[in-house]
Order: sequence, then structure tokens, then C-alpha cells
Amino acid sequence: MKTIRRLIYGEIFSATGFVLLAFLSLFFFFDFVEELGSLGVVSRLNPEITYEMRHAMLYVALLMPSRIYELLPISVLIGSVAVLARLAQSSEYTILRTSGLGPWKALRTLLGLGVIFVFLTFAIGDYVSPLADKTAQLLKARYQGRISLGQTGAWLKERQALSNFSVNVGSLSPQGELGEVRIFEFDKQGRLLSTTQAEKGQIQKNASWTLESVVRREFHTVGQQAPGIVTSQHKTYPWPSSISPEMVSVALLKPDRMRTTDLYAYVQHLEANGQTAQRYEIEFWRKVFYPLSCLVMVVLALPFAYFHFRSGGITGYVFGGVMIGISFFLLNNVFGYIGNLNQWRPWLAAASPAIIYSFVSLGAFGWLVLRR
Repeated sequence: MKTIRRLIYGEIFSATGFVLLAFLSLFFFFDFVEELGSLGVVSRLNPEITYEMRHAMLYVALLMPSRIYELLPISVLIGSVAVLARLAQSSEYTILRTSGLGPWKALRTLLGLGVIFVFLTFAIGDYVSPLADKTAQLLKARYQGRISLGQTGAWLKERQALSNFSVNVGSLSPQGELGEVRIFEFDKQGRLLSTTQAEKGQIQKNASWTLESVVRREFHTVGQQAPGIVTSQHKTYPWPSSISPEMVSVALLKPDRMRTTDLYAYVQHLEANGQTAQRYEIEFWRKVFYPLSCLVMVVLALPFAYFHFRSGGITGYVFGGVMIGISFFLLNNVFGYIGNLNQWRPWLAAASPAIIYSFVSLGAFGWLVLRR
């Protein structure tokens, strides 16, 4: 059995690696072509620095771990289908069956291989990909200026003992310096108490922000008089806050490229401050269930070992496997959006595609392998 396991594992690992390399080459080319338009841009932080070809290649290379995380399950499916179909076509799988590889042993063997891919996908998606993606964004910011946090900036909310705050950060420098900071203070009844606008700021280690070039406006009511506005300017202004640099840097990464622990902490922060966390909860559960899709992929591939192939007929079955994989990932994205719009339970929206395809693959295994 060890010999059979080594044979199947080695073949599928080689085929999966080849498919993954082909996908990565394609995406590297597309990403690099997209970066060509940024070549020659002069840094706003240092006019002597320009964004060159080597910087673009390094930036695109740092995006590849995220591509590996996205493409590994479908590469596992294509590689497994190709190997099992080839073994069936050459009658090698028939020999393995006569040597004691029954359907349930074959299923356990492939599930063991799937577990290896599950851990590999989790490690890349939770450790390598977030670090590489953040490094890529900071690299680009170093040569092109600050990191823009979208058209409206990054919005955060914090509750304190006497007031509620809404914070908007427009940009973030590679050194962690905040740009275009706006802070809106409200009382417990939702009335605006003050606004603070700063050109830049820095988050200190003692749970406070140090803002520079600050314009502060305070709104107050004296008796029954009309509201009054007191405007003041400060060269530096300290603002006590529990918002950490990690929370601000969340805006650097897409939710699906964040670490699972960071996503969970951010969901807790949103819920503690009365903000909707549905989108991030769905992404959290998708991060949990996504590596498990490798198990679904290997079970989907197993029935291909029991088809009877004619000469040259393997290509159509491999193409069918590719289409099954693509449909799985399309459904995975669609269920995320539908779940967010319809306020489904986050874990159900994230797990539904894997559950559906698990039943389909096990049904195909039971009908094609056991009954036939």
C-alpha cells in the first residue's frame, strides 16, 4: 500500500505543480503588463527615486503567493483528474485495483493527499500571502508615494466613555505615517461635538495618536442660544485612542488576503463599536473553509479513475474537470455576495458551495464507483 501511495502522491504532486506553474506564468504576465503603465513614475516622497522595471518585477513577484493561494485548489483538481484519467486510460489503475486498491482505500488515499494540500493552502493563505501582499503594497508606496486607502479613505469607529468617534484616514506611508486624518466626535445622543482635521499623524505605542498641523472645531450650545463653533489650530495634538496600526493597515489588504486571526480580531472590533461586520464575518469563514476545498477537489477527481477511456478521449474529461473547478469557484464568490445581501448566517454563506460539491462528489463516487 505504501508503494501505491507513493506512486499516486508523486504523480499528483508533479501534475499539480505543473498546472500551478502554468497558471502562475499566465497571471505573472498579466500583472506585469498592468504594471508597465506605472514605469517611470517619480516618487512624491523622494524626487530622485523612480519606479523602474526591477521594482515592477519585484512587486508582481510579491503578488504570486496570493495567486498560489487562490489557484492551488483548482490546480489540485486539474492535476488529480489528469493523473487518474491517464492511469485509467493506460489500464494502470485497473492493475492497482487488482492489487488491492478498492474504492474505499482509494478514497482514503486521496483524502490523505487532500489533507496535505489543505495544510499547504492554509499556511500560504494565512502566513505567506498576507505578508507578501503587504510588502508589495509598501514597496509600491516607497517608489510612488503614499498608499491610497480608496476614494473615501479608511473608516474606523471607536467608542469611549463619554463620546463616540468616527475616524477617516486618507493615506498611509511606508513608515506608518497617516495622511489626511479626520476625526468626528459625537455624544451618546448622536450630536456632533467636534471635528479634528490633521495633515498627518502617527500612532504611538502608548495607545494614542499624535496629529500634526491640526485644525479643530468644537460645537457647543449655551442655554437656549444658537450653537456656537470654536475653531483652534495646533501644531501637534494628542488624541487618546485604542485604534492600533494593525487596524488601520487592514485597509491595505483585501479581506480574503488577511490572516484568519486578524480577520477575527477586526470582526470583534467592529461588533464592539456597533458596526456591521457581515462582510468580514463571511470572509473569515471563507478563510476557514477555503483550504478544505482541496478535499472536495480530490473527491471530485476520484470518479475519473473509473471511466473507460478511448484513445485520445482523456482531453475531454480533463476539460470537464476544469469546468467543474471553475464552476465551484464562481459559486463560491456568488454565495459570498448573496449571503452578504440577504444577511445569511456567515458560516452558511461561506460553507454552502463546499457542502453542495461535497454531496455531488460523494454522489458521483457512490453511483459510478460503488454501484458500477
